[in-house]
Amino acid sequence: MAEPTAGDGTAGEPVVRPAPHRWLWYALGGGLPARNRGWVLHDTTTSNWWVRHIVRSLVQMSIPIALVMVLLPAPLGLRLAAAGGGIFLGMIYSLAYMNETTENRVVKAGYAAGTAQAMRDRTGLERQQRATERKRAAATRRAARYRQRSGR
Repeated sequence: MAEPTAGDGTAGEPVVRPAPHRWLWYALGGGLPARNRGWVLHDTTTSNWWVRHIVRSLVQMSIPIALVMVLLPAPLGLRLAAAGGGIFLGMIYSLAYMNETTENRVVKAGYAAGTAQAMRDRTGLERQQRATERKRAAATRRAARYRQRSGR
């Protein structure tokens, strides 16, 4: 199968959501089957991709945090402090490398490096252009109402 370039869209690719057990594997860093390829790109380029990244990071941290809470022979307050510190540090690293991590997921799915960022950039530009057009149309409507009221 030929690799799409950074400019390729997902129009021809079906977005097939993975089963819960496969999503858990994906959230923990594993790859998905080829049929979920379009979903991986969707997952890393949709408007709330950063929220999805945070959820995946919290899923990854849940295993060591649960082990600390269950196995650490310490008072509950100390276990909670250790868990909270772990989550805090883990989120700092996760957010610092958010773009690289999502690009790695896209590359694992078979896309060229840079595809996710290119799609997010293109989507952002399109969204910005639509907002500009809406503002321009609203200004035109306001000007027309003003001219109508003032009799010009």
